[in-house]
Amino acid sequence: MKLTGGVEWALHCCVVLTTAPDPVPAARLAELHDVSASYLAKQLQALSRAGLVSSSQGNAGGYSLTRAPELITVLDVVEAVDGSKPAFVCTEIRQRGPLATPPEACTRPCAISRAMAGADAAWRAALETISVADLARSVDEDYGPTALAGIRTWLSGP
Repeated sequence: MKLTGGVEWALHCCVVLTTAPDPVPAARLAELHDVSASYLAKQLQALSRAGLVSSSQGNAGGYSLTRAPELITVLDVVEAVDGSKPAFVCTEIRQRGPLATPPEACTRPCAISRAMAGADAAWRAALETISVADLARSVDEDYGPTALAGIRTWLSGP
């Protein structure tokens, strides 16, 4: 499966928003991650359309999570940014060509389609078990117990 870079960016932003006491402007999130502000804005808009973040206008405006990070899964973010279509789409090529299987003999999906559907379902089920809160906890586990606090401090700076 190939996900767009927007998924990575959106997940990082969601993790950052778990520690932000106030809404965070898109420009500040882009600066923190040293990424394109315009491309990041598109990912944040996708999160907003999916109801995962909300945006507020004005001097104190920016983005905030709409619910507790324990209630937002990695799958929620993936589907918000890249959509929910399966990675594999069967085009029934077994029904083509000189030795085509007649449509009436194709009473169920072929083994390839079943394998791909099973893999897709397992992948989605795995992503559904990981919350944004889990990812945030991992930041402190991976980079030290003050990593998120450092991000929070940086966000409140100039």
